[in-house]
Amino acid sequence: VQLVESGGGLVQAGGSLRLSCAASTTTVRYYCMGWFRQAPGKEREGLASIDTDGTTSYADSVKDRFTISKDIKNILYLQMNNLNPEDTAMYYCAADSLPCGPIRFQTSEDFGFWGQGTQVTVS
Repeated sequence: VQLVESGGGLVQAGGSLRLSCAASTTTVRYYCMGWFRQAPGKEREGLASIDTDGTTSYADSVKDRFTISKDIKNILYLQMNNLNPEDTAMYYCAADSLPCGPIRFQTSEDFGFWGQGTQVTVS
C-alpha cells in the first residue's frame, strides 16, 4: 500500500486547510487509516483515525477543530480549522490492516503503511 498526501502549505493563524491522502489500492477500504504529525524535535503525534465502519477517534489537541473523513474513492481527508502556530508540523497519513483503537493510545508502531508527509506551516 502506497499513500500520498497533499494539501499542505502556509496558512495564517485562524485559517483552514484540507489535507488529502490517496492510496495505491482500494484494499484500504478494509484498513484503519489515520493522520499523524511531527514537529521538529517532537515525537510523532496521532491526531485522528477512522475505522472501516466509519468510527472516528481524535486527539484532545485537535478535537473540535479537525475532522477526519474518507470518500467513496477511499481518499482520506483531514479538514483542519482554526489553525494556530502550534499546529505547524509535517503531517502524515497512515494505514494498517488491524482495527483502529483510540488514537490517544496508538503510536507509529501500530500503523504499517505511511505516506511521505506534507508540510503545514501556520504563521
